[in-house]
Amino acid sequence: MRARRVIAAASVAALGVLSLAACGKSAPDVAAYVGDTTYSLERVDAIYADVQTKYGDAIRQQAVQAGASPSPEQLRSTVTRQDVVNLLVSLELGKRVAAAKNLQVPDEVTPQQLEQNLRVPATTEYAQLWGEWVDLLQVLNQQLPPADLSDDSLMAVYGALVKTGAIDAGMSVADVRKAFGDGGFVRTATALGAALGEEADRVDVSINPRFRAVGVPSLVSTGQSVIFYSLPYINEDGTVTDISTPEPVPSTDSPSAEGPAPDQGTAS
Repeated sequence: MRARRVIAAASVAALGVLSLAACGKSAPDVAAYVGDTTYSLERVDAIYADVQTKYGDAIRQQAVQAGASPSPEQLRSTVTRQDVVNLLVSLELGKRVAAAKNLQVPDEVTPQQLEQNLRVPATTEYAQLWGEWVDLLQVLNQQLPPADLSDDSLMAVYGALVKTGAIDAGMSVADVRKAFGDGGFVRTATALGAALGEEADRVDVSINPRFRAVGVPSLVSTGQSVIFYSLPYINEDGTVTDISTPEPVPSTDSPSAEGPAPDQGTAS
């Protein structure tokens, strides 16, 4: 089975994921197939558990120093198993895109540089994978021609950011354009999505149906902090995920078109 690529209403290419049950790749202990690469549920669970354990330990140590007693909720990282799958699948597709273009990806961004904004201990595999992903993003963003800044692609990224609580819901297209400046990070996110979609169209990509929507891990700078978000593409039914009407959430900083500082990678 060749995973079909769906072009989202947001003018961003889908990752081309299909239900495992729809093809021959249906092992219940597999989280994702990307071509000849297989990611087991066991590995996803291990990466997730590693984050939760080390994050909880770090919070406890901080609490002891402050003479406080953290609640069970405070000891849990916001990282989910879905985040892990998003990262693994996107990283594999991105590597394939870079290899096809004969691009060299330097090892520059370290987990330690991402630790504070990612809010995940640098010793975790998740943080290490993010460091590898940001290195890849920088190379691909430099090589891929920026996409057009359409209203649909703009509002798709805006909707994804609303879900993180980084910006108010209910803004008009005109207000979002003003908040995003020249929209450079939207252009690169759209171009990257298209490149990953084309690669997913070329290889077999199948996702375990327990992971309902696969998205490209992305980041953007507000000028004061870095926001990590995921732009979803396909839900478990193989249809475009609606991210144009998110629920209202509290506001913090508004993202800008400026990328993170050099030690934090570039916006995607």
